[in-house]
Amino acid sequence: MIKKIAVKSVGWLINVSSFFSRSFAANKALMLFGTPRLGHITEKQLAFLDTAHREEFEYDNLSIMTYRWIGGKQTILLGHGWESNAARWKRLITFFKEKDYNIIAIDAPAHGKSGGKVFNAVIYSEFINVIAKRFQPEIIIGHSIGAMASVMFQYKYQLDSVEKLILLGSPSDFSDVLERYSEMLGYNQRIRNQINHTIIDKFGQSPEAFSTAKFSEHLSSEALIVHDTDDQIIPYEDALKINKSFKKSKLITTKGLGHSLNHDSVINYIYEFLDD
Repeated sequence: MIKKIAVKSVGWLINVSSFFSRSFAANKALMLFGTPRLGHITEKQLAFLDTAHREEFEYDNLSIMTYRWIGGKQTILLGHGWESNAARWKRLITFFKEKDYNIIAIDAPAHGKSGGKVFNAVIYSEFINVIAKRFQPEIIIGHSIGAMASVMFQYKYQLDSVEKLILLGSPSDFSDVLERYSEMLGYNQRIRNQINHTIIDKFGQSPEAFSTAKFSEHLSSEALIVHDTDDQIIPYEDALKINKSFKKSKLITTKGLGHSLNHDSVINYIYEFLDD
């Protein structure tokens, strides 16, 4: 209850500022939306990540931290979600290391040991592009916004090596994500309209253009989509949209795993899909 009141209080302050400057209010709202509070690496997580070979790359003067566990089979690239880091894949990495896959996990912009202060799927897709072009993965696995960024990357760059995409708890339409955020903060219509204009000015496209489902229509890679009916962050309906858009895809529906989907059963679904 206290947290909900605090969130609404922040939204109220930004609403008030919109009557003095809509652009200022929209920029504040977008900065709040794109600034992670979590995602730093803990001591426990560091102990696991220290088992990897680390290497830094760069995009637009931002560092990209990668962690590699070298194996003899296909290369898997892992992209985590919001307010997380590469260590969230510990269970999956341990499993696929034993299967001798070559594994690369990255820290997203403004997360873990990567650079930047602001996070969005567009910058994240460029991070993925830098690493994917370097290591030519056959498989990309993304969770949440990491899944959206993975599809965005493949839509834009059409990397030939990518044969399979695994999307865990992926959002479909950025406009819907933005709408849920605006509802949570209680933003007035002045701010919502200005946010759309600001996004167009910055990225050259409206929020509606950034859609996992729409991007998926142009991909030839096989896809596995895993989504939980109890996901409180990204609605299950998003998975249905994405599954319908892919030329070749399979939807696995789970129950009781929530948004994280960090469970052995999900790893088994992924392994079956890769081994097929």
